[in-house]
Amino acid sequence: MNDREFVLTLSCPDGRGIVAAVANLLAGHGCTITESQQFGDPYTGRFFLRTQFEAEEGQGAAPVGEDRLREAFAGMAAGLPAPAGDADPTVEWRLWNRTRRPRMLVMVSKFGHCLNDLLYRGRSGLLEADIAAVVSNHPDLGFLADSYGVDFHHLPVSPQNKGEQERRVLELVDAYDVDLVVLARYMQVLSEELCTKMSGRIINIHHSFLPSFKGARPYHQAHARGVKLVGATAHYVTADLDEGPIIEQEVARVDHTHSPEQLTALGRDLESVALARAVNWHAQRRVLLNGSKTVVFR
Repeated sequence: MNDREFVLTLSCPDGRGIVAAVANLLAGHGCTITESQQFGDPYTGRFFLRTQFEAEEGQGAAPVGEDRLREAFAGMAAGLPAPAGDADPTVEWRLWNRTRRPRMLVMVSKFGHCLNDLLYRGRSGLLEADIAAVVSNHPDLGFLADSYGVDFHHLPVSPQNKGEQERRVLELVDAYDVDLVVLARYMQVLSEELCTKMSGRIINIHHSFLPSFKGARPYHQAHARGVKLVGATAHYVTADLDEGPIIEQEVARVDHTHSPEQLTALGRDLESVALARAVNWHAQRRVLLNGSKTVVFR
């Protein structure tokens, strides 16, 4: 990977000629498309595009710079046709240089399986984001972060200090230049204020039994009901508890022979896999918001 590789994402009202406009703009600036995916949603009238490209070395000339590309895309976006009727007119586009890896702040409580999985993937080169620090409302998992050489911050939370604790979290987001907050089994509900400030930048993982099996020991509740599937859901966090746009889900079939402990172990594996996929897809700029849903260009 070099500093001439970029990713463009675009969300706009659907219409003719959008793909051609992007392709012609890139060709006109000496760029080569290496990957491109698009989707038109007939139900929302929105169009979504992710294009990966490389600014080629010219004959005796330097490749086009990022600032020039941003200027060109801004002009293209402004020239897109207005939607018909009452369709959403919003045009959103973003350009990323692929050499800049997103930085993550991982938040966790006492269950360490997802954190351990992310730390291992990060060290092994399997995670396309850097874990800048770990935050927990309990001290229990400090040893795990330390073993990977990652900063650990113990920030206890209670009804009395919740606002101050979240302000400290936001200070860490700024101090570590964090792009994404990952709730790796962080067993606290974030405030509406924090969800709003970090909209589209917080990913959570939970067991897919919600809301059918709320509260403590969900796998034991599921066992008592004789479930045939267990699963996990990774989603963006919103002020509506566990109702944010879904990024990834993972499931496994089970039967009457599975004990509550076996369901728990299987569920934790599923949670780790679903969360890691969601984080990687977000880091690769493959997830675009589509109202209360997502478009994921895998």
